[in-house]
Amino acid sequence: MPVLGTKLHVPAPRRELVARARLVDRLRTGAGSMPRLLLVAAPAGFGKTTLLSQWLGAPGSDEPLRVAWLSLDPGDRDLRRFLTHLLAAVRVADPEAGADARALLGTDGPPPTEDVLVSLVNDLDALGGPTVLALDDYHLIDEPAVHDAVAFLLDNLPPQVTVAMTTRADPPLPLSRLRARGQLHEVRAADLRFTEDEAAAFLNDVMGLRLAPEHVAALEARTEGWVAGLQLAALSARGRAADAATGIGDFVEAFSGSHRFVLDYLLEEVLDSQPDDVRAFLLDTCVLDQLSGPSCDALTGRNDGQQALDALERANLFVVPLDDQRQWYRYHQLFADALRSRSSAHDPGRFRLLHRRAAGWYAEQGLLADAIPHAIAGDDDEQAADLVELLLPELTRHREDRALRDLVRAVPQGVARRRPLLATALAWTRLSEGDLDGVEPWLDAAESALTAVGPALAMTPSVPLAATRARDEEVRALPAMIAVYRASVAQARGDVAGTVAHARRALETAGPDDHLSRGAAAGYLGLAAWAAGDLPTALDTFGQAVRSLEAAGKVTDALGATVVLATMWLAQGRPDTARRLYEEALAAAENHPGPPLSTTGDLHVGLADMLREMADLDGAEAHLLAAKDLGERASLLENRHRWHIAMSGVLRARGDLDGAAEMLDAAEPLFLPGYFPDVRPVPAARARVRIAQGRLPDAWRWAERRGVSLAGAASFLTEFDHLTLARLHVAERRAGGDRAALEDVVGLLDRVAAAAEPSGRTGSLVEAGLVRALVHHARGDVGAALLDLGTALRLGVPAGYRRLFLDEGAPMTELLVAAMAGADGAVAGLASGLLRATERPSQTGRPPTPDRSTDQRTADDGLSDRELEVLRLLATELTGPEIARRLFVSVNTLRTHTKHIYTKLDVNTRRGAVRRAAEAGLL
Repeated sequence: MPVLGTKLHVPAPRRELVARARLVDRLRTGAGSMPRLLLVAAPAGFGKTTLLSQWLGAPGSDEPLRVAWLSLDPGDRDLRRFLTHLLAAVRVADPEAGADARALLGTDGPPPTEDVLVSLVNDLDALGGPTVLALDDYHLIDEPAVHDAVAFLLDNLPPQVTVAMTTRADPPLPLSRLRARGQLHEVRAADLRFTEDEAAAFLNDVMGLRLAPEHVAALEARTEGWVAGLQLAALSARGRAADAATGIGDFVEAFSGSHRFVLDYLLEEVLDSQPDDVRAFLLDTCVLDQLSGPSCDALTGRNDGQQALDALERANLFVVPLDDQRQWYRYHQLFADALRSRSSAHDPGRFRLLHRRAAGWYAEQGLLADAIPHAIAGDDDEQAADLVELLLPELTRHREDRALRDLVRAVPQGVARRRPLLATALAWTRLSEGDLDGVEPWLDAAESALTAVGPALAMTPSVPLAATRARDEEVRALPAMIAVYRASVAQARGDVAGTVAHARRALETAGPDDHLSRGAAAGYLGLAAWAAGDLPTALDTFGQAVRSLEAAGKVTDALGATVVLATMWLAQGRPDTARRLYEEALAAAENHPGPPLSTTGDLHVGLADMLREMADLDGAEAHLLAAKDLGERASLLENRHRWHIAMSGVLRARGDLDGAAEMLDAAEPLFLPGYFPDVRPVPAARARVRIAQGRLPDAWRWAERRGVSLAGAASFLTEFDHLTLARLHVAERRAGGDRAALEDVVGLLDRVAAAAEPSGRTGSLVEAGLVRALVHHARGDVGAALLDLGTALRLGVPAGYRRLFLDEGAPMTELLVAAMAGADGAVAGLASGLLRATERPSQTGRPPTPDRSTDQRTADDGLSDRELEVLRLLATELTGPEIARRLFVSVNTLRTHTKHIYTKLDVNTRRGAVRRAAEAGLL
C-alpha cells in the first residue's frame, strides 16, 4: 500500500513564527517524565499542530527526542491503513524498528492487530532514549478498531515512549484512568489561546502590522485568542495599516460576530485583495488536501506550481509546509473549506473538473484510494466506477470490508447496475448485513451486465497494469460466484432444493482452476445436505469443499471449515470426533507461521463447546478466554455469534441462568443468515433457558411467535424447535398445567426419532430419547422412563455426551439415581459416571464435594461456589464492571449475586462482606 511521505514528517515551521515558550516549556516538563499520552485538544484554528511541531523541534536540556510523526487523514479510519502508516512513521524515526510488525501486517485477511502492536512495542522498548509517537488530527478517526489499537499502545508502551496527539475532540480512549494515574498531560483551547503579548508579536512582528496596544487588545479580546481569527484579521487589516489610525480603529471596531461570519467576511476581502493569478491559483488548487508543484500544475494547467506555493508561504497566506524541502504544502483547513465553498459557488462546472483532474493525477501515481473521492466529488461516475473496480481486489484480499462497502455504495446505483463486478459487490454488502431481499436484485443486475459487457473489460489507462489484471480476473470468476451467492440466499431461506440447484450451477460454471468458486459451491452442497438431515452426504461433500480450498491456497478457510465439519459430527452423535477435529485444526492453526489465522478464535470456541458438553467447564472457559484475547480479528464475521452461545452453555452449567440468557441475547443479532443452516436457532436456545428458570410464559410466547406445534412435521431444520417444545410441555405438566396431553408429546418425539434414524443422526436419537424419558417421568411411569433413558445413555455417554443430560436438572438427577439402582449394570455405570461429573472441582479450585452439585450451598458457609467466586473477587481492587467482565456476566447479574452474599453474611457493604469472609476463613 503506497504511503505519501509527507504524512510522515513533522511540519516544517514557518520562517517567522510566534515563539510560544510558555507552552513549549510545559510540554518539555511533561516529556521529562514521559507521560503515556500528551493530548493537545482544541477546536480548529487554535494552532495545535504548530505547537506540537514547535515542541518536537525545540532545543533543550532534555535528551533529544526520537519522533515518529503521522499526519492522519480520513482514510486512516481503516485499521490496516492506520497500522501501515503508523509503522511507516516509526520507520522514519528508526529504520530498523517495526520491521517484523510490517511483515506481520503484510499477510492477507484481517490485520493481526495485537501481534503487530506487540512486535512494535518490543522494538520501541529496545530503542534508547525518549521516543514520541505523534498522531496529528486524531479527530478524523471514528473507527473503534483503531481506537482499540491506540488504547493497546497506551496500556503497553515502554516508559520512555509517549503518544502525542492533536485533536478537535476528546478521543474515546481511557483518559480518566490515565489522568488518575498521572500519565496524561493535557493542553486545551484555554491554554492555546494567544495572550495579549503573543497576539501583539503575531500581528506586528509576523504579519507586519503596526497596531497600537489598544487595537491589539481589542482584536485579541474579540477573537478570544483564536489564532486563525487573528490571522484572518491581520490579512484584512494589512491594507489599512498605512491609513490613519482611525481607519484601523474603524476596522477593529467592526470586527465582530461569530467565527463563521467573520471568516466569510475576511475571506472575501483577502481574496479580493489578491492579484488575479494568485486568486485563480487558490481557487483551482483548493480541492487538494496536500499540494505539490506537480499536483497543482495538473489542476491549473500552468507550470509554476512550486513557485506559487513558495510565494503563498512567504505571504503567510494559510499554507503550511509539510516537509523540510518545502515540496509539499497544505492549506489551513478552514481556509481550504472557505475556498472550496467560493470555488464551487462561483463556477460549479470548473470545480467538478478540478476534482476530476485531481482523480486522474492520483490514479497515475497509483494512489487509487486517494483518487476515488475526487472522482466522486467531480461527478464523474464512470471514472469513479473504474477506480472502485480496480481497488476491489485489494480490498477483498485484505478483508477491508468497511472500505469496500463505503466505496461501492458511493458509486451511483444506475452506474453500478451496468457493471457486473460492482453489482456483485453490492449484492455481497446486502448479504453481509442479512438483507436477503436486497441480494437477488443486484445479482440479477450483475448477470445482465455480464451478458452485455462480456468477461473482459477494457484496460483503464494511466493506472498500474497489475490492478487491471486483478480486476479482470475477478470479472472472469463472476458467473460462478453469482451462483454461489444465490445458493447462499436459498440456504438462508431454508430452500434446500434451491441451494443445491445454484451450487451445482456454480460447479458447472467454474473453471477447473477456479478452486475458490469450486470450493464454495461444494460447500453449499454440503450445507444443503446438512439442512436436509443427510449427514453422510453432507460430510462427504463438505470434505470435497475443504480440499478445493486447500488447492486454492486458502489455508485459513480450510481450517475454518472445521467448525462446520465438527458441528455435523456432533449431529451424528460423535462429540468425541468433533473434539478431535477441533484439536487437530487448532494445533495446525497455532503452528502456522506468522500471525494467528483469522479462524483461530473460532476453533477455540468450537473446542470449548465440545469440552463443555463433556463436562470440562474449566477447559471450556480457558479456550473461550483464549478466543476473547485473540479478538475479532481471529474470528470470521459469520461465526461471531458462536462465542456467546458457547459461553451461555458454560454459564448454564455453572448455574448462572440469568447470565446464560444474556449471552444468548448478545448472540442473536450477530447471527448472519446465508452462511450456515439455522439448525439450532438462538430463540429456541433462549426458550430452553427460560424453561430452566421456570419462566414458562416467556417460553410459551416463543412457541407462539415461532408457530411451532406438536402436530408439526419432523425435519432436521425444525428438530431443535420441536425438542424445545417437548421440554416446555413437560415443564408445564410439572408446574401443574395441562397445555396438551403428554401422549401428543411422545408422538412428536417418535416422529423426530423416526426422521433421524435413517440418516444416522445419532445425536438426535440421544436427545429425543432423553426427552421422552422426561415425559414418562412427568407422567409417573418410571419404568418406561428408565427404558428410554437407558437407550439414550448407551448411545450418548460413550461418545462424550454429558451436559446434554445434566442440564435437565433435578428430574434427570432423579432418573439417574434410579438407573444406578436398576438391574442393567452397564446403564447403572453410565448413570453413576454422569452423576460423578457434577462433583468435579469448579474453577474456584474447591475440592469435590460428593453429595452436592456445584450450584448448591456449602454446609459451612451457606454460599454457593459461584457466590464464593464472586466474594473472592470482591476482595480484590477490581471494580464491579471489571468483576462482571471477568465472570462473563452482566452487572445486574453480579448485583444479584452480591445481594445474596450480603444477605447470607448479614452485612450491607462490600467492605463488610470481605471482612466477614476473612473472619470466617472463606478467602
